Amino acid sequence: MTNLEYKCQLCGTCCHEIPGEYVKRIPIYPDEADRLIEIAKKRNVDFRIIEDLVFPDIKNEKIMVLTYRIRLDNESKGCPFYSKTTGCTIQDVKPLACQAYPLALKRLDAFNFAISIDPLCNFVIMNYDELEKTDLEKLREIFKEEYPKAENFYRKNKKLMFKIRKLEVTNKIKIPHEINLENFNDYLKRWNRTEIRVN
Repeated sequence: MTNLEYKCQLCGTCCHEIPGEYVKRIPIYPDEADRLIEIAKKRNVDFRIIEDLVFPDIKNEKIMVLTYRIRLDNESKGCPFYSKTTGCTIQDVKPLACQAYPLALKRLDAFNFAISIDPLCNFVIMNYDELEKTDLEKLREIFKEEYPKAENFYRKNKKLMFKIRKLEVTNKIKIPHEINLENFNDYLKRWNRTEIRVN
């Protein structure tokens, strides 16, 4: 039995861009985006998002937006809600992705995800040898608050994928299963957006 228990180091690694070619994703759902935009307005915070997971609907000529991601191309190269002294300033309302960290959703393909551990987290780096040998049950103990959040995150993504598939099966939308980049970029430029939401 391990005595290891996750404790956030408040280092901000999870909230900041990583130098190099790796692009950090802090995915947020449309309802989370709405909430954070309102908080940013009240606090006069420069909060910007960009579309993240999208599908082209060629039947209705729309881009379906499932998630956004927080833009980190600002002066601090990080989430504008991060403070060097206190860490996250929206702790009570932070997005599911942040609640689950350092557990993350790893995209296997367009419709499938798996739960993984972010190797860039300082806690993970410090305890890598022990975590590498740990089974699922022990991981649930180590990340006792984060693991249920990661499962909620996973379930919400599965609900979104189910909703998309249901819309496809009922012939309300048509998603091309093969598309070239030129056509996709053209759709992104010309078509209106519609957000796909689930509880």
